[in-house]
Amino acid sequence: MASNVSWWVKYVVLCLLSLLCNLIRAEAANPPVRIAIVGLVHGHVWGFIPLLQARPEVQLVGIVETDQELAARYAKRFNLPRHLFFTNLDELLARTNVEAVAAFTTTYDHPAVVEACAKRNVHVIMMEKPLAVDMAAARRIHRVAQESGIQVVVNYETTWYRNHAALWQLIKQQAACGEIRKMVALDGHNGPEKYVGPEFYDWLFDPVKNGDGALFDFGCYGANLMTWLMDNRRPLAVTGVTQTFRPQINPKVDDDATIIVEYPRAMGFIEASWNWPFNRKDLEVYGEKGYVVATAYEKGLAPGESLEARLPGMAQEEPQGVGDLPEMERDSISYLVAVARGKLKPAGLSSLENNLIVTEILDAARQSAHTGERVVLPPNPPW
Repeated sequence: MASNVSWWVKYVVLCLLSLLCNLIRAEAANPPVRIAIVGLVHGHVWGFIPLLQARPEVQLVGIVETDQELAARYAKRFNLPRHLFFTNLDELLARTNVEAVAAFTTTYDHPAVVEACAKRNVHVIMMEKPLAVDMAAARRIHRVAQESGIQVVVNYETTWYRNHAALWQLIKQQAACGEIRKMVALDGHNGPEKYVGPEFYDWLFDPVKNGDGALFDFGCYGANLMTWLMDNRRPLAVTGVTQTFRPQINPKVDDDATIIVEYPRAMGFIEASWNWPFNRKDLEVYGEKGYVVATAYEKGLAPGESLEARLPGMAQEEPQGVGDLPEMERDSISYLVAVARGKLKPAGLSSLENNLIVTEILDAARQSAHTGERVVLPPNPPW
């Protein structure tokens, strides 16, 4: 009896050792993607760090932040070891084997981050929306990406809304509404000062570092989605109208913007505001024979879950099913890992191609708002 027990103990131990070896081999074959965060002044990093910490397929290897007080605050809040923090991007890239960078700097600083990473052969850079403050900055990013072959990803919260993927399926794949005739994007809230920390506030209200006010902060969402729905076709012309309703809070930038985007057979209307009584991130798409409405904030639903449509044969709007996103495209971290591992190339809403056009639209809208004139875009891309 004792010999039988001894045999079974040895068998179990051997099985456990074999399982452990397999796990070690699997981890060695699929090590976590080594990610660095550059900048802590963009408030969206507040949500990115805990997501990063919860994901075994990524490893945070460094954070660049020149503001030591801000760095200490983040270290305490998220229990981050101080050895992760650097004050200089070149030093971090020299001392750590970084595979991908997530940039949470000012929008103005995006080109410098891309240029520094390209020199060190860091091939994946994800930056928070929008891509750039103007076309000159966008051209710098595009030139470096072309010359170095690095991948640039632009992250929007709305990219990961399931209702936008379902809207795409209805409008583009099923052609349920016919050809697109009009798009309306409504993005805004009741003022950044109610939501952001001082480090974000300081540059969000700066026309140089942010590009402008609500026009760039929220106008980029609609420009991004419309460019996607129009298959990355550049518009013919752009008209922008901006206002500042609360100069006592933001005297240097607009806090309300309307952008009209003209295509050969369609129109887009982008409403961006820091003055609305409630948060909105909604998209309406009207076709020849129907329309679809994606609403971000619907009672009882998670953000980006609500989708309604009125299609041929329907007497009124009806809720539409919203399925799951593909595993590699379910959120910004999944997407970043897939791009870093060569399983995906940036496309659609996240792509550099799309976001060059987004910058062109925003730049033209700002010019139009300042001059009071409709801006006709050149026939060839300005990059």
